[in-house]
Amino acid sequence: MIAITGATGQLGQLAVASLLKKVPAKEIIAIARNAGKAKNLAALGVQVRQADYNQPVQWEAALAGVEKLLLISASDIGQRAAQHATVISAAKRASVKLLVYTSILHAETSAIALAAEHRETEAAIRASGMPFVILRNGWYTENHTAGLKAALSMGAVYGCAGDGRFSTASREDFAEAAAAVLTSNGHAGQVYELAGDTAYTLAQYASEVSRQTGKAIGYVNLPEADFKKALLGAGLPEPIAELLANADTAASKGALFNDGRQLNKLIGRATTPLAVSVKAAL
Repeated sequence: MIAITGATGQLGQLAVASLLKKVPAKEIIAIARNAGKAKNLAALGVQVRQADYNQPVQWEAALAGVEKLLLISASDIGQRAAQHATVISAAKRASVKLLVYTSILHAETSAIALAAEHRETEAAIRASGMPFVILRNGWYTENHTAGLKAALSMGAVYGCAGDGRFSTASREDFAEAAAAVLTSNGHAGQVYELAGDTAYTLAQYASEVSRQTGKAIGYVNLPEADFKKALLGAGLPEPIAELLANADTAASKGALFNDGRQLNKLIGRATTPLAVSVKAAL
């Protein structure tokens, strides 16, 4: 049995969809904080189990009979290391044979603030003694295309990444990589730095948006504090605004660039091009 945490999230749903192409639905367990949100997965024949990262007692039942576990990093920034530790401990007690974790690109050296909790989680996984695979996911292209509506209304893409390059790929690409690892052999002990085949700057991203829309969309580079202020003004919550501004600054120093093409190798095809993701978002 293969289980996925956060199965109703954006990456989780795609991971389940990718697994369904490789194994029967009855061999997949979708673990969600709110089982009611997984009705679409249950309708496909996937077994749905409820477990909350903040409720340790729920994880014994959730992981019963699980051989392989995809631990998708939680979304509660600042609480994730403890939440992940709850799942790791439960997985060890359940004798899970392989734990696969979605970390962040260059976790050991990354200047992105998010990386600290990922480093702590990776250390806890190693200390558990369980066989593991670390998937250090790069930036999702959707992190950029989610702001397309605002960019079109303002006539510009805003950021603080300077000429930093983003080796992004689609969430679907990363989900396929997770499914590939969960359904094939020879991955235990591996740490994969996963990123898109082709990198781009935010100016190049803005240029692609211009090309596809026929509108003049430029890139405006701001100081980090000003970019965060702009994000707050657009209605983003403080933690998200801080996260995005911090990530852009780190990207300006190379934190989100990688040309190793390990993602390409895992999924057996080229990663989704920026132009395709922009077209889909538009």
